Amino acid sequence: MALFKSSSLSLAVLLSLVLERSQWSTAFTAAPSRPFTGFSLLSANDRIQRKNSSYLSVSIGIGPSEDNQQTEKDSDVIIPEVDHELFRKSRLGKFDEKCDDWFGSLLGPTDDKSTNEVSEFALNKLLTPVELKEDERLPDDDPRFTAYVRSFRQPGKPILPAYGCENYGIPVPRRRAEAWRHWDVLGMVERDYSLSCDGNDSEMVLDEEGTSEYRSILESKKVWVDDEACSARLIYINGKFCPSLSKSSDIANNLSMCNLDSVRPEIIDHLKRLPDGFTDQLEGNPEEIKKECGTNKLSELSAPHHNTGDATSMFAVNNQQGMAAFAALNTVKTTSVALIDAPVGHEEELPVLVVNLITADGGVTDSSEKGVTHHPRTLILADEKSDISVIQSCVDMIEDGGEVKPKLYNGYTQVFLNENATVAHSYVDEKGGKPIAKVELSGKEYDEARDAESKRLGLRDTHLECIDVHLTSDFAHYKGTMLGVNGSGRSKIAMTTTLLKPNTNAEINGFSLSGGDQTVDMRTTIHHIGHETFSKQLQKNMVGGRATATFKGRIRVEQSAQQTDSDQLARTLMLSDKGKIWAIPSLEIIADDVKCTHGATIADLSEEELFYLRSRGLDRKDSRNILMYAFVDDVSMNVPDVFIKGKGMLKDRITEKLENLVPRGNRLVKGDFSSV
Repeated sequence: MALFKSSSLSLAVLLSLVLERSQWSTAFTAAPSRPFTGFSLLSANDRIQRKNSSYLSVSIGIGPSEDNQQTEKDSDVIIPEVDHELFRKSRLGKFDEKCDDWFGSLLGPTDDKSTNEVSEFALNKLLTPVELKEDERLPDDDPRFTAYVRSFRQPGKPILPAYGCENYGIPVPRRRAEAWRHWDVLGMVERDYSLSCDGNDSEMVLDEEGTSEYRSILESKKVWVDDEACSARLIYINGKFCPSLSKSSDIANNLSMCNLDSVRPEIIDHLKRLPDGFTDQLEGNPEEIKKECGTNKLSELSAPHHNTGDATSMFAVNNQQGMAAFAALNTVKTTSVALIDAPVGHEEELPVLVVNLITADGGVTDSSEKGVTHHPRTLILADEKSDISVIQSCVDMIEDGGEVKPKLYNGYTQVFLNENATVAHSYVDEKGGKPIAKVELSGKEYDEARDAESKRLGLRDTHLECIDVHLTSDFAHYKGTMLGVNGSGRSKIAMTTTLLKPNTNAEINGFSLSGGDQTVDMRTTIHHIGHETFSKQLQKNMVGGRATATFKGRIRVEQSAQQTDSDQLARTLMLSDKGKIWAIPSLEIIADDVKCTHGATIADLSEEELFYLRSRGLDRKDSRNILMYAFVDDVSMNVPDVFIKGKGMLKDRITEKLENLVPRGNRLVKGDFSSV
């Protein structure tokens, strides 16, 4: 080994000589137990052989030692690949295993023969393991080359699946996953929802007395619309279609999943479609989509530098809403579909009403403490130049007495619009009762309220809804309104709206109300793919009690979506010092000729507005109630009048829930944006 002990050559000169010998790599190490012996250069093979040594030394030189000279061929080290399958579950913790077991209990036995091709397709998607692979390394001159290699891996290191894909082909909930980060995953998986409604593969046949009884219940809850006020009415009780309470029409009827032989292939394809990119093929005519976007695959949009890639990659999973596994579960388990199929040129002035009523016992006779899961499904198709309005309502009988089972509501709604079609779609969830008031206040006098909230039956329930909208042709217009005013312990509503062709337009309005100990999550993705598309979004959130709420609004504008015009605003009112809100507006713009804006505000009721109302003779409570409903009215006014206006209708019910959460007492923190 050549050593330099003379001080005549500076260290800088030595380093420059080392760098000139580019075929050798440099190792810098130090050992306090050994004296300094100079500098030397180690080859890559030397480093690998000595990586487990217990001592360190510092040495730099301009060549290898005489005893360790090798040819360039011998210095190339080949590290063998490991068996990646042995490490597939190496990252699983005990809680991750609990999540997988919980999801498996919902899925039930998987060795039974599927009843139809749709459920069989979804089951295969869930049970087929994710392929352990890394991105292909391409040469610089390849048109698919990109410097953004997302799965860079050192040789010999195992390839691991994305979080949630260790046991399933689609990610299931993980507490550390981005889609579930602020949600009560623990509270959900601690509850057993493995029961299903008795006889859920058949319709619910009621005699005259039973029909009259259930109609009275629906009327008392103000979700019944008479025949002359609606074009169609589809009533489902515990997920089972009830013909005696329903009013079917040419465009709206129930579709049994046990009888798909007479259904046209287009509907079968729609029922197989999964959100979050797990159906990679873009909706619509493949040739037209490819001409418009350069590809007809979601994973290849804005390639090679900005595409999301395979849906099971960690990069893609981090941008998903986390609902694909539950949409697939719905596809496997659902037995009835509310089908609204508007043909070419059909215009309907009156709305179509779809009501999902859940009874206290969930439709099961099991006397155990297990909960029950329901899988409602809705499919809305609007052909060319059609114009329809659809109202979806979710209610329960949790406050009507009797044995009350914990319930998981796993809904999946799909909407497809063709050229010049218009759909006004309202989704209202009112299940779970009302949160207990005053839980945010401290002191022994409020212990009773907090104890009552912790024992409230609705707190055991979980509500999940995935809404997947596709505007597949020019000039399609979708107007969606989501109202989450339930009392369930956990609620998550996720909507994805995809604008595929020029001049498509989407208006998205949402309102989320939470109180007590609720955990509420409302997520939206507006995906601009075709050029010259338009979207406008208004989101309102109101948080009271000790609730935790999340809103994540994601807008993605692909390279092909030039001249996009998109506007998003999220406003949140904090009614309590103990509440929490994560408001996350997000813009991902790949195109360079767009007009996009987004914003978020979090505040309390305006002091100035309260002062104005109180100066007109109103007390503090009434002033707050007026401002709170004015805050909500921008969203609720988009629901058809037949469902919202009138004594006891939706407007009155929302007002009642707002009054239940109205702030009491003085705020701990005061300022320009806090109420007095």
